[in-house]
Amino acid sequence: MIGSIIYGLGGILHNLVNVYIWVIIIASLLTWVRPDPNNPIVQVLYRITEPAYSLVRRYIPSVYNGIDLSPLIIIIGLQIIDVILVSMINSIATAI
Repeated sequence: MIGSIIYGLGGILHNLVNVYIWVIIIASLLTWVRPDPNNPIVQVLYRITEPAYSLVRRYIPSVYNGIDLSPLIIIIGLQIIDVILVSMINSIATAI
């Protein structure tokens, strides 16, 4: 019983990470087309992604030849975290 709850929480965590990855992809694609900054959807996307971008930019030089690579760094980091955490949660769920 508890193992299936933990397994379900792992699935929710996996889905949240995937949704955030898609938000980052959409926000980074929007920078290429210069959308209206007053659009509420654009504002929400920027508010969700800008804290992660600024965190990466603070510690890692992510601009290379005028291209900001911080979305790519964040996506790679999230994929690593996703694989590690979900495998840990699944191993805990099977042990219980």
